[in-house]
Amino acid sequence: MTSDRSQWFVATPWLAEHLGEDGLSVVDASWHLPTAGRNAAAEFAEAHIPGAVFFDIDAIADRTSPLPHMLPAPDQFAAMVGALGIAETDTIVVYDSLGLYSAPRVWWSFKSMGAPNVRILDGGLPRWRQENRPLEGGLAPTRPKVFRPRFDPTATVDLAGLRSALAEGRVQVLDGRPAARFTGEAPEPRPGVRSGHMPGSVSLPGTDLVENGRMKDAPALARAFAAAGVDLGKPLVTSCGSGVVAAILTLAAEMVGAEKISLYDGSWTEWGSRDDTPVMSGSA
Repeated sequence: MTSDRSQWFVATPWLAEHLGEDGLSVVDASWHLPTAGRNAAAEFAEAHIPGAVFFDIDAIADRTSPLPHMLPAPDQFAAMVGALGIAETDTIVVYDSLGLYSAPRVWWSFKSMGAPNVRILDGGLPRWRQENRPLEGGLAPTRPKVFRPRFDPTATVDLAGLRSALAEGRVQVLDGRPAARFTGEAPEPRPGVRSGHMPGSVSLPGTDLVENGRMKDAPALARAFAAAGVDLGKPLVTSCGSGVVAAILTLAAEMVGAEKISLYDGSWTEWGSRDDTPVMSGSA
């Protein structure tokens, strides 16, 4: 565990100083739940950090899957982000319009595909705006680059792998959905998805790890994991509704020293919509 955030984040003054430099890619990763009534792409076109490109997690995804924004195959990912003008050798700075919500998902996607130098803008677009830093609108043309993926298969786990790991007691599943959805007291936002949680999973809402649009510091994160009864020495699988908030848990777990972390990409949308997966309600 380290209190140095620079392994995961860059500050707004740093980004402002380096905007426009060769080898720097700024990525707007904003995304909202369908129930939020917001259009991230339209908001990007209206105002974004100068030089940023928009990463649409619903488009840069496995289109053959019925599940939302599943991580695409490496060659597909490479083609789509290369078309945005991003190379794996770039310094990639990711931000979102809520401060810290969907940016970790895109951070995780790039890291999973082998990009070694990916950071999140600390405080995101809200902090950038609060500091009256420049914004631009419109959609500027991009200069395509070649992105050479080196996919890490341990970064993600599918349903079959998760079933096996749970049956053998090899992993601890962390669920980042709001507590009321975990217990089954609140309905799921997607139709046809049951309420409740996986047997043996642990509730750790992503909102418990974020404060004022920023990830909490490492000691506070460690306390949150401890309060949830998480053993950071055991392999972890992060999950949520559709794999977005799960990446916040992945990032937080990495910041407090967990080394074996996989993200269940299908998350509760997959598990809760099937009739062959056990579902529990309540807090246990």
